[in-house]
Amino acid sequence: MAVHLIRKNTVFQPDSSRVIARFLYNGEDRSKELISTILALDAGTQVRQLNSVLRKYAKRHRNILKVFERHFRKLEVLLKAMQIDPQDLETNQRLLIGAYFTMEYSIEAAAFFNPSIVADPDQSGVELGETRVILSFRATGEGHISSIVFRSALIDQNDDIVIDTPGRLLDSPEHVRNHIYKKKSFLSKLGEMQDLDNLAYPALERKLTETFTYEELKRYVEETSGLSEMDIAGAVFLREVMWLASSHYEMDFSLDTDISERVIFPIADTEKRGIEDARFVCFTDDKQEQTYFATYTAYDGVNILPKLLTTRDFYHFKVLPLHGEIAQNKGMALFPRKIKGKYAMLCRIDGVNNYIAYSDNISVWRKATLIQTPKFPWEFVQMGNCGSPIETRAGWLVLTHGVGPMREYVLGASLFELESPENEIGRLINPLLIPNASERDGYVPNVVYSCGAFVHNQSLIIPYATSDYASTYAVVNLEELLEDLIVDKN
Repeated sequence: MAVHLIRKNTVFQPDSSRVIARFLYNGEDRSKELISTILALDAGTQVRQLNSVLRKYAKRHRNILKVFERHFRKLEVLLKAMQIDPQDLETNQRLLIGAYFTMEYSIEAAAFFNPSIVADPDQSGVELGETRVILSFRATGEGHISSIVFRSALIDQNDDIVIDTPGRLLDSPEHVRNHIYKKKSFLSKLGEMQDLDNLAYPALERKLTETFTYEELKRYVEETSGLSEMDIAGAVFLREVMWLASSHYEMDFSLDTDISERVIFPIADTEKRGIEDARFVCFTDDKQEQTYFATYTAYDGVNILPKLLTTRDFYHFKVLPLHGEIAQNKGMALFPRKIKGKYAMLCRIDGVNNYIAYSDNISVWRKATLIQTPKFPWEFVQMGNCGSPIETRAGWLVLTHGVGPMREYVLGASLFELESPENEIGRLINPLLIPNASERDGYVPNVVYSCGAFVHNQSLIIPYATSDYASTYAVVNLEELLEDLIVDKN
């Protein structure tokens, strides 16, 4: 029998009024000229200009003066090159310079899509039959730069998602980039990523101290790249060194922010053109402790790099790259627990078929096994996962996306054995969800897509995007779906 899917009327729309304050830099020469022009103003004019900015923007941001000061500090090297000591400048001068190097960016002006969903770590105060959840979305603004944003919500007894009123003062994190790296472990990670047989490696190895910061590494790399014997392979290696270092960072959000005000915007060079399609999962370890992981795709404008986001409370986040031979494509999705003592990950290494990989190290993925190929006309072009597998009494439930004629994206569902998830138990013959008339038009037409579903009581809650523009959700009876998967296994 056909699965009875209920579309809900709630639509999560992009909101152009939601802005963050970004650093604005237009190159060394123009920046020097701008700073000189600002400092040439008399003191009274500088104060009046700063006050004018504050009247316009102070209520649009949590602490705009703190932002201006932070952006000013990014210019300290440039100021010293101009023979200006930052400490000699008055507070008003520093803040005004910071204001000129700041711009508002509307994070979701273009699209609000590809959602995932997990239980909120705080379930205090909920009524029987309700669940507090956190939804993540891919928000896209000017220039199609993507970030991760959140909404808190309650799923009630009728499977309705009631979104908490979003906060208006968006906040970027205070990120920690200057980690202390240990030479031995850093070189070991480099060896996992690439071949070390090049001219740059021994030269850099000699320069590295037993421990070093990001800034020290940057100086070592610059010194090594200037060697006369450097070749193309060495230059590529040094670029990868900085990629690795910049991909490891931590973020802390202020405790007075609502989760809807926390924006994970591209920070590292490896993701400067976007953070795409985060698949969040609540992972339970061997000690029954829970950690939230999210796999996502970092994009620098040319290359993609799978990354892993880690948090326990959604205030403090750690980021690290996923590497190894199979960490090369989009759509990696972590299982919510280990299987036979190993981490397990769904992936799509060839862009067409579904694979599973196992690893002792959550950040290193070497080998993958093919588990699914397109079988039905609606998935002939390609297929992939729509988020982390969900453990059920019948097996691992995996929502999939399939691409068919006219590049139409639809959602399907499959079932895999619990302790041997490389074995498929069943797959729906027909799509679970197809774009309807109201969902076909958008930035990318004819697409429905999800990055994760959630079991609430006896229902499967499926948040999904419509044509890469907005998002909504649907509900399916879980037992009905499992029965259909088992019936359709042949």
